[in-house]
Amino acid sequence: MKSVFIHTLSSLQRSILAGVITIGPLFVTYLVFRFVLNSLAEAGLPVVRLLAFLFPDAWLSHPLMQSTMAILLTLVVLYVVGRVTSLVIGRQAFSLFEAVLERLPFVAKVYTSVRQLLDTMMAKKETSQRVVLVDFPLVGQKSVGFLTRTLTDSVTGAPLAAVLLPNAINPTSAFLQILPMERVTDTDLTMEQAMSMLLTGGAVSPETIRFSAPIKMPLE
Repeated sequence: MKSVFIHTLSSLQRSILAGVITIGPLFVTYLVFRFVLNSLAEAGLPVVRLLAFLFPDAWLSHPLMQSTMAILLTLVVLYVVGRVTSLVIGRQAFSLFEAVLERLPFVAKVYTSVRQLLDTMMAKKETSQRVVLVDFPLVGQKSVGFLTRTLTDSVTGAPLAAVLLPNAINPTSAFLQILPMERVTDTDLTMEQAMSMLLTGGAVSPETIRFSAPIKMPLE
């Protein structure tokens, strides 16, 4: 009787674990997708609610319809902004807007970090920007980062790396580290894989990762 109970309990645990492994990725995808849709809806809801107040039609007052229209409105605004900023006049106006933001102490820090992160994610593969590992916050503890550009030490001439370290789960906040190039470990991760690791807290990640720097063999 006891053995039957233990066998049943073990089988139940295996089935639950298999269910978690199967549903886990779908659930994380759902959470990310819901977060994106909620963000788009919240951005456009004030305008839609204003339209519903000015034109009190029954279909416009329905919550589902308001959310759908808010998402579509936000996407249209993003498209228009993208088209305008691709023009010469739009780029000049946006550069002026960025210059104003950079004069605001707290806003400038947040905006610069997010902008660098997005620029790194959208960077083409042939550029020098790539996913790396650095010792942070302690030596021996690696953090996933994006190498955004290389610099040169004005005193020694040694190469330096500017690495953006996004926070897990909430990658919109990050640390910017300037460190010697030899302290940077290159990885074989793509930008998409790195972002999946960050957004899921490492739950979605490749089976292997280049953690250690290549061993340099002494010259004979």
